[in-house]
Amino acid sequence: MSGFFGNIAKTDVVFPVFYGTDYHSHLGTKRAGMAFYNKKTGFQRAIHSLEDGYFRTKFEDDLKHFEGNSGVGVISDTEAQPLVTNSHLGKFAIATVSKIVNAEELEKEFLDGHRTFSETSQGSVNPTELIAMLIAEGHDFVSGIENVFSKIKGSCSILILTENEIIAARDKLGRTPVVIGKNGNGIAVASESCSFANLDYEINKYIGPGEIVRITADGVVQLRAPDKEMQVCAFLWVYYGYPPSYYEGINVDEVRYRCGASLAKNDDVEADFVAGIPDSGVGHAMGYSNERQIPLTRPYAKYTPTWPRSFMPQTQDKRDLVAKMKLIPNPALIKNKSGVFLDDSIVRGTQLKDNTRDLHAEGIKEVHMRIACPPLTYPCEFLNFSRSRKSIELATHTAINQLKGTEEVDLEKYSDPESEEYKEMVERIRKNLGLTSLKFQKLNDLVNAIGLPKEKLCTHCWDKSSHF
Repeated sequence: MSGFFGNIAKTDVVFPVFYGTDYHSHLGTKRAGMAFYNKKTGFQRAIHSLEDGYFRTKFEDDLKHFEGNSGVGVISDTEAQPLVTNSHLGKFAIATVSKIVNAEELEKEFLDGHRTFSETSQGSVNPTELIAMLIAEGHDFVSGIENVFSKIKGSCSILILTENEIIAARDKLGRTPVVIGKNGNGIAVASESCSFANLDYEINKYIGPGEIVRITADGVVQLRAPDKEMQVCAFLWVYYGYPPSYYEGINVDEVRYRCGASLAKNDDVEADFVAGIPDSGVGHAMGYSNERQIPLTRPYAKYTPTWPRSFMPQTQDKRDLVAKMKLIPNPALIKNKSGVFLDDSIVRGTQLKDNTRDLHAEGIKEVHMRIACPPLTYPCEFLNFSRSRKSIELATHTAINQLKGTEEVDLEKYSDPESEEYKEMVERIRKNLGLTSLKFQKLNDLVNAIGLPKEKLCTHCWDKSSHF
């Protein structure tokens, strides 16, 4: 995924943008950038790779060269951004949180029209440049952003920095959040509301799906009203979001607590302790532990001084090694005991299998795994969540292939927790991962834990119900 932060104020915003963007580091792993505008030097920009370091250390040396009362920053899983571009709309910097499923189709349309791309991203066009070109087809920023909404398949939220303002637009179906914060000095806009608190901003507004606003230091003006239909990603609360953040006014960690409590109400396993797989599993485990009155312990310590994120290395074998090394089991808490472990999801299951093997090596008696969401049956089309190019990489599809010898099956049956196919699939996943028992959250219970109507949530990866 990716996350962005913008700030416009009556004073210099370089440090607020720096710190605000840094609070999105859990959302991106590959590239980051910041852009500022001031009347003396115009647009300033810096972009760095995060594959061999952290946002803070990569950008600290740039700060003394920046100045401006307005700026944007972004941390991305994919392309280098923000981009500074020029068009008939004027010069502007642009940052996006997006996944464009039909990028190749749109690229071909532009090339057939004798248009030129100057940026590349992982061997293809830079999605943010593609979005900037679609915006430039409009007669103003609003019609240009509407052009983006009408032509792309996937999702796209946008920050545009001009000489006088920041324009913010949320994905047409609201799959990714955009939140506005205010204080007496100016206005901030971000993907994660947790970036506001330590910068003395308070949540002022959740931008609606398809809504476009103009932001100046004096206020926010709506340029396009929000659409009624919304499909915000439910996985934001389960996994992506940082615990203090709010989406649609609903706190991330409160949802995780309710998810864990819901799993506990549907469970009767006997255990000596409950534990969360760090980090996102911890909130779920708290809810489970309090509901069942089973002690919450920490049988795993997360070692983060060197490699806080297991997916930073470029090769899978290195990612697997880092994932193994960052979680250190504590034999004093697990030897000859039974434990219930809470985690946000199972994607491929590689890391979980290694963790389970380590627990058994340290003498644990039983490993009961409880997952805060249903089995991931359909690869994400909208947010780059699973990072799986092939659906067979999902643990569910691996199990189905082992059971049936093919993926050509009715996946709807495997998404129904009452079906025999579902039960067979879960049992095979359990065996593949070496678990004593395995249970997934039911979709209705997850929806209830979030607290929004199901039609307002994107649940595509569990039931393929969402659309472009």
